[in-house]
Amino acid sequence: MSSFEPALVFVLACLSFGALAQAPKFGSPATEADIAAWNTEISPNGAGLPPGSGTAAEGEKIFAAQCQACHGEKGAGKPNDILVGGFGTLRTPDKPAVKTIGSYWPYSTTLFDYVRRAMPWNAPKTLSDSEVYAVSAYLLSLNGIIGAGDVMDARSLPKAVMPNREGFTPFPRGVR
Repeated sequence: MSSFEPALVFVLACLSFGALAQAPKFGSPATEADIAAWNTEISPNGAGLPPGSGTAAEGEKIFAAQCQACHGEKGAGKPNDILVGGFGTLRTPDKPAVKTIGSYWPYSTTLFDYVRRAMPWNAPKTLSDSEVYAVSAYLLSLNGIIGAGDVMDARSLPKAVMPNREGFTPFPRGVR
């Protein structure tokens, strides 16, 4: 080993340490507007629901255009999750549980919140609040939870009683 090689190793080690000591420069700091766009929380009692409204008839058209390709006609599934039916399968040990909006979800506000944040899958957060109310109304109507002519908004949506509302044990925040 020549006397040059240890010196080269020392110089390379110093250069790499200097590069590691610097913080990565990914993206840019989040602005208040960036945070506000994602800082949406909707409680089971409806606190946090935005203004707007929609009906099942309006939601059917939006569903056909935005959701049906993934969830099938009238939410029957394929290629993705079934959204309708499954009633009674959670308590029947000899049949597999079919977890749908109508059979499993405890609160109608959860439906609104999920659709608003995550759907449509290829373009989340692109539906207006009224469109989300309409899609929620359509899915609740398909599951027989509300009537086809009912209007969903910040006052009526939390009043829709889901069949599995008592199927969960609530925990206060911070308790696990």
